[in-house]
Amino acid sequence: MKLRFTFSLLAIAFQASSLWAAPTPLTATDLWQVARPSGLTVSPDGQRALFSMSRYDLTSDKGNADIHLLDLTNGRQQQLTFHPGSDSQANWSPDGRLITFIAKRDREQAQVMLMPTYGGEARAITNLPVNASKPTFLPDGKKILFVAEVPAGFTGDFKALADDLAKRKQKKVSAKVTENRLYRYWDHFLTDEMVPQFFTVDVLSGDIQALTPGWRYLMELEGAPDFSISPDGKTLAVSVISSEPPYSSLNSDILLVSLDGSGKAQNITEANKADDRNPVFSPSGRSLIYGAQQRLDFGNDNVRLTHFDLAKKSATVIAGNVDLSPERWFFAKDGSMLYFSAQDKGKVSLFSVPAIGGAVKQVIRQGSNEQVQIAGPQQFALVQSGISQLPEIFLLDNKSRTLKQISQLNSNLQQNTAWGKVEEVSYAGSDGKAIQMFIVYPANFDPNKRWPLLSLLHGGPHSAFNDGFSPRWHPQVFAAMGYVVIMPNFHGSTGFGEAFTASIHGDHASKPFFDTEAAVDYMISRGYIDEARVAAAGGSYGGYLVSWIAGHSSKYKTLINHAGVYDLMAQFASDSTYMRVHAYNGSPWQNKDNVLKASPAMYAENFKVPMLITHGEQDYRVPVTQGLALYGVLKGKGIDSRLVYFPDENHWILKPNNSIYWYHEVQQWLERQIGTGPSQ
Repeated sequence: MKLRFTFSLLAIAFQASSLWAAPTPLTATDLWQVARPSGLTVSPDGQRALFSMSRYDLTSDKGNADIHLLDLTNGRQQQLTFHPGSDSQANWSPDGRLITFIAKRDREQAQVMLMPTYGGEARAITNLPVNASKPTFLPDGKKILFVAEVPAGFTGDFKALADDLAKRKQKKVSAKVTENRLYRYWDHFLTDEMVPQFFTVDVLSGDIQALTPGWRYLMELEGAPDFSISPDGKTLAVSVISSEPPYSSLNSDILLVSLDGSGKAQNITEANKADDRNPVFSPSGRSLIYGAQQRLDFGNDNVRLTHFDLAKKSATVIAGNVDLSPERWFFAKDGSMLYFSAQDKGKVSLFSVPAIGGAVKQVIRQGSNEQVQIAGPQQFALVQSGISQLPEIFLLDNKSRTLKQISQLNSNLQQNTAWGKVEEVSYAGSDGKAIQMFIVYPANFDPNKRWPLLSLLHGGPHSAFNDGFSPRWHPQVFAAMGYVVIMPNFHGSTGFGEAFTASIHGDHASKPFFDTEAAVDYMISRGYIDEARVAAAGGSYGGYLVSWIAGHSSKYKTLINHAGVYDLMAQFASDSTYMRVHAYNGSPWQNKDNVLKASPAMYAENFKVPMLITHGEQDYRVPVTQGLALYGVLKGKGIDSRLVYFPDENHWILKPNNSIYWYHEVQQWLERQIGTGPSQ
């Protein structure tokens, strides 16, 4: 008791000193001190929640995730795993007494782990030569379904697979050979023909059964496949890429798969030639919900929630009367209501709709609400964050319309940060349409002084700046450097209706460029912006827009271009080329003049403005040669420019120290070109 009392006094003293210290603005280093919850999942009784909490160590330059248990009734938090390796993807047994998760521990590959909920040693119940993922208890609690990446056509002999993989490692030839259109994705090649398959492992015996022997389907290219298990444990619904090699086109369909080990499957969405994803069984098991798209020339049309009656084999669109694109959906426990999240004019909101169809209602619109889980009748557990709010777990009571924070993952940093004011405005953009924009001010902002302006331009182009937390391009960090920061959601952005998103299809330059020019004019009209100190920074499509600005605008003193598209013709080296012909309204083999006139490379004679260029070698979405070519042109013209090249990063800068260094380079460049803070 004496030791505990002493510790309590020390803790109180530490907390008091934190409260006495003056809050300081957010820094790039602070971003890597933020605890990040993921994989939130509520217990069967609705009283507790499991989640992985990731923290990062700048000394090792790595992150580590441990499983935590959170009591939803009182907010008490308990760490369940303490291993140096990451533990993730936790899931409950049907009775809530056991949890399964994924971890490597002392193995080369991630395995399925099992441990008692209330303490005890975790043990691996698989020992595979490949990674396992997505462990999920079957409804009877006797077996755990999981996914493993195995060679296409694999039939279940893991011993033979281990021998084969060992032989592959000994090969001296490193060539990657393909005849497929889809041959690499994001930062890795697909030429080894490894695909996800489903298996079960018996909780008691450890026996493994192959559920989809011989399968060759690719599934989700980003992360593990979307699937759902029927309440009776007999059927698996899964989204697969049903297109055949050489993948001249890509289409995702929903398959119903028997869990008897036969691998027999029925395609229930074959009639729809566009994508169908994320199937979810109803609690009764008589139907399921999935998301369907309709366009073959445009990959960002609205997702339509589709109700599929398993007995009638009929599909009905629900919630089709609202201009939203649902992202994740789930049933109420009694199956009467369906809930879904969607981007919503700069927020990520939660909505409800009767499961049989009806009026869509907004449940919550505040910041970004993610990882939403049913915690009881009219109650939800969720992770919420914002531009000025670090991620925390909340309990939402929809009946009383109350939102209660129940975790304290980042409370100290939240309270000890001097947050800049965030303002949400709209202004007239292209065609007179209202453009939504966030403005983030320095914490010491004085409207009576004149400040430098930094315009951030998002990627995509079909994405958006939402009111949420991300360690990448955090506007509070830029504002803390001494800049008024703007984040316009120009034409093409998501969350503002399908027509607005599709409005730039076939012409990526015109409307977004007009919108960004108008954003700067709007800010200058407010009277506190020094129009001689204006900068723009963007990544990916935002980098394309930066390159376009370089050849078409005189408003900017300097530009920052991360992983940006410079030459549209060269984007046919990207990992994704399927819809570029439609997006550009042309290609190198047809209507190429349309591609050339929208390519920033064609306007290099107009380049005058100094530019910082950053790019990663492992970027297959916008190949690194795009950045190198732009840098070569700028240097060839004698324009002040700087290249920051990361040999170990992809389209994003993800390693903690590289990220901090990237922010440092941006800050130094901005100070060098336009200074910092208000004019004297």
